[in-house]
Amino acid sequence: MNRVTSLLEELYVGETHRSRTFNYGILFFDIATILFIVVTSFVPRSAAIESIDIIIGLVLLAELIARIWISKSKLKELTHPASIVDYIAIASFLAPVAGEAGGFMRILRTLRLLHTYKFLARLRTDFPYFRRNEDIILAMSHLFVFIFIMTSLVYETQHWTNPNIKNYVDALYFTVTALTTTGFGDITLPGSTGRLISVVIMLFGVTLFLRLAQVLFRPHKVRFPCPVCGLQRHDPDAVHCKACGTVLNIPDEGD
Repeated sequence: MNRVTSLLEELYVGETHRSRTFNYGILFFDIATILFIVVTSFVPRSAAIESIDIIIGLVLLAELIARIWISKSKLKELTHPASIVDYIAIASFLAPVAGEAGGFMRILRTLRLLHTYKFLARLRTDFPYFRRNEDIILAMSHLFVFIFIMTSLVYETQHWTNPNIKNYVDALYFTVTALTTTGFGDITLPGSTGRLISVVIMLFGVTLFLRLAQVLFRPHKVRFPCPVCGLQRHDPDAVHCKACGTVLNIPDEGD
């Protein structure tokens, strides 16, 4: 049992090559799961799809149990918002009759993974492109996650009763037109619930879109912590820290 615990601790919090591979594997599994949900919205439910649902649900359940197993505070991990998201996603996949209605929430776990300090440090080390464009990539990921969540919410609440929402493309089309406040009017969400969803998309979506635009058009900075004051962002050719004047030695990647 101790060997199993040690292995899980290495995979989740270690710094070995196996740990890196495992964490990237979780990220790609989440992305594949999300793509599966989107693709299967275009085809009728079948025994094969429901079997894959159950397999995904069991994998997610095993991953959740492993994460709780190695946690030093199991109660905190059990009640963490990310774990609650997993409960909903797992229940959704393991209940074939309900479909994957809550499975799309797994993307929130993906966003949490992208924001953990250790995983961000790995991405900076392993991928120079990510290191140079971290703020843009994270801002785009926030906007993408919001669009995906709202698209899924529109789809799951509307496709049973709204003849204009037949699949994820229809829901995505409405979400993007609402987010950009274009509002062509060919697809609408009836009732108070539909109007509230539309308001949320417009308010939060525009905020995230403006944040992405701000990151795209502001002057380029490099991320390098000042050894004295800790200021993170500097001009690419900075010799001294703007905050405290300390001489910097920012690595040149030879671009």
